[in-house]
Amino acid sequence: MGISIWQLLIVLGIVILLFGTKKLRNIGTDLGGAIRGFKKSMSDEESPEDKTENNSIEDQEKSTVQESSTEKKTEEKTHS
Repeated sequence: MGISIWQLLIVLGIVILLFGTKKLRNIGTDLGGAIRGFKKSMSDEESPEDKTENNSIEDQEKSTVQESSTEKKTEEKTHS
């Protein structure tokens, strides 16, 4: 004695009535993103070489952001 298809359809109908299709779609999207993030973090743990490459890319991006902010400050001082 298991759950029949009709019982599943009734439960699905009640869930749709309670939450609405947009809310269910958002929940599905969020859940999918969480699962992708989890899988990505698990694969990052397995390959430490990739992690060091990602860290060097992040360091380059940070230095670029710092350089651009320094240039903006210099421009503001010269215009004042």
